[in-house]
Amino acid sequence: MSRSSLHRFFNALVFIAAAAGWTSANAQFSNNPAAATGSVVTTPQVRAELLAHAPEGVAPGQPVWLGLQLTHQKDWHTYWKNPGDSGLPTELTWQLPAGLDVGETAWPVPQRIRVGRLANFGYDGQVLLAAPLQVPAGFKAPASGQVEIRLRATWLACRVECIPEEGSFILQLPVRGSTAMHGAAFAQAQAAQPAPLQGQSRLTVDGERLQLSVSGLPDSVRGRSLEVFAETPAVLAPAAEHGKDWTQAWQGDTWTASLPLSPDRGQSLAQLALLVAPLPGQGSPLPPGTPRGWHTVAAIDGQWAPAAPGAGVSPALAAALEANQAGAGPTAVTGSLLAALLGGLVGGLLLNLMPCVFPVLAIKVMGFARHGNHQRAQRLGGVAYTVGVVLSFLALGGLLLALRAAGEQLGWGFQLQSPAVVALLAALFTLIGLNLAGVFEFGQFVPGRLATLQARHPAGDAFLTGVLAVAIASPCTAPFMGAALGFAIDMPAPQALAVFGALGVGMALPYLLAAWVPGVARALPRPGAWMDTFRRAMAFPMFATVVWLVWVLGQQSGIDGAGALLALLVAASSVVWSLTLRGRTRAIVASVLIAFGAWLTAAIGPNVLKPVEAPMPIAGAAGATWQPWSAQRVQELTAAGKPVFIDFTAAWCVTCQYNKRNALQDASVLADFAKNEVTLLRADWTRRDSAITAALAELGRNGVPVYVLIIPGRVPVVMSEILSVSELRTALAAL
Repeated sequence: MSRSSLHRFFNALVFIAAAAGWTSANAQFSNNPAAATGSVVTTPQVRAELLAHAPEGVAPGQPVWLGLQLTHQKDWHTYWKNPGDSGLPTELTWQLPAGLDVGETAWPVPQRIRVGRLANFGYDGQVLLAAPLQVPAGFKAPASGQVEIRLRATWLACRVECIPEEGSFILQLPVRGSTAMHGAAFAQAQAAQPAPLQGQSRLTVDGERLQLSVSGLPDSVRGRSLEVFAETPAVLAPAAEHGKDWTQAWQGDTWTASLPLSPDRGQSLAQLALLVAPLPGQGSPLPPGTPRGWHTVAAIDGQWAPAAPGAGVSPALAAALEANQAGAGPTAVTGSLLAALLGGLVGGLLLNLMPCVFPVLAIKVMGFARHGNHQRAQRLGGVAYTVGVVLSFLALGGLLLALRAAGEQLGWGFQLQSPAVVALLAALFTLIGLNLAGVFEFGQFVPGRLATLQARHPAGDAFLTGVLAVAIASPCTAPFMGAALGFAIDMPAPQALAVFGALGVGMALPYLLAAWVPGVARALPRPGAWMDTFRRAMAFPMFATVVWLVWVLGQQSGIDGAGALLALLVAASSVVWSLTLRGRTRAIVASVLIAFGAWLTAAIGPNVLKPVEAPMPIAGAAGATWQPWSAQRVQELTAAGKPVFIDFTAAWCVTCQYNKRNALQDASVLADFAKNEVTLLRADWTRRDSAITAALAELGRNGVPVYVLIIPGRVPVVMSEILSVSELRTALAAL
């Protein structure tokens, strides 16, 4: 991979990290626009207010300005019309009485904002996006004497993470009389506009660079370094650094610059709109009244050629984001296959750090210990494990897509929504635990030729370990993984399967790298008697996994189902033990136990599959009470103006249980919930539930955990997969 390709790869990775929250939540925002209730919308990141300036009333020939003022919290920003390497511009959609119209938005001169290796163009602090209201000569004033202005605005608020936000605004303007209380804000916004350039500008294409010359700038800026912003995205390289990637100089009264073209540029351009502005913080202050920047449209001379296909990732990302912002909903984001693949890869990597994977760590450790410092066997095992993981992800993904195509409402983790699958996994892990504990050896039950397969083909054992790891670890979602799964579900099948494959590669990658790094093998102790002790110790994590699976089944089928499964596991274990006996004793004892097991299965086996009624609300500390979730209940509460917190969870999701005990049951968090009168709803997805599946799909998700704080009149907050007390308390503090 070339240096430039590697650089673009990391750029895309950083942007996906910044947009993780955005991609998972945007579907809900686009499908559920906020009701217009006033002129102000406040979120934890931005305060947005619809302003008007009509000093002589709303009348033909009189100046009337409308605008959206965004006041950003510290370290947060929104975007200019050309957002740069990533992001989305703020969009204003006006709804006006018949006969009225709004002119183009007047964008103030932006600033360059660097986030890692990316560079964006936007605003922090306070900015007013103003537009003139055009009143025709024949305009007839309403009988009420008021003109109702409606605005729907969407913006992307970013710090390191990015959060899509929107608001619907209403403002009543008197037809007669002055509305000028915000005159100073509009005057300041006007002063921040770029002034038309009085001189000339010229652009020339020179290979991969653009040569710019500008004349007619005022004497007060001569000798100063200037900044250049292209209004058209993907023409200039936003992240280019002054003095390194591009140069500038003054030749008399003419300023010249050599700028790198974007590797993601599109088709040819005949002209380009540019802003030229003094770089801040250099030398003495500019004289009062000096414009913030100058606007010019320059013709392009020379041979313009679009970048080669695949030269960068920005067009795909931008196309997907623009489609989503245009209101295409969650499926629009799926246009970016590269973004989904990268999200899947990162999500699979992070899956190894999730509590979901803890039950299979013992299996991975056993694989390393078995091979010891035999490098060839270690590498072969790493490859086989990776193949097992990737193929299992593809198989699960393919089955999920096929069932959804057949009309089933399923999401990620659907396999553990079946009590039968949970029971079979419990039996399998019991069998593995008994084997590790030394109760039996597989060679006792199969012909000698088959018994030696593991020794002769250790890769097969590593492959099955990968399959088992996916069966247990995959149901929960890691950061980035939820967004990638949301993309994949609505993609064409080949692209969706590619995303599932990327998830598998990400999950297996640490094990594969460890197997191929010589230092890992050298760090392991030499094979010896300790391995037998270590093997027996590894039986206990297997039995702990069985305990978890029995508890999961208890949530699905009740206490009777969990008790029936335990009885069946004991019966199966006794049968396995009987098969280790010798002579006639083996035949007699095994026959009796097998017959007893068959009778027990027929008698109590159906209890394992019996559905259990929904649990009653559970009271927590500080008086907080969790109630069962329903879409109707959410609508009732939000219509009454009450805040709602929704916990999308499942008993088989280990990460969900970790968050419940680490954050959701914290006394200070529950006290904050009670103090702010937040209604707590729990959407239990342990068993299949098409309504919960649909609600997750509206959020762009297809797996749990998912946590949403809904505050009427504000943008809902979708929280991270690994909850923390500080994250919850910060969100609640904004109520």
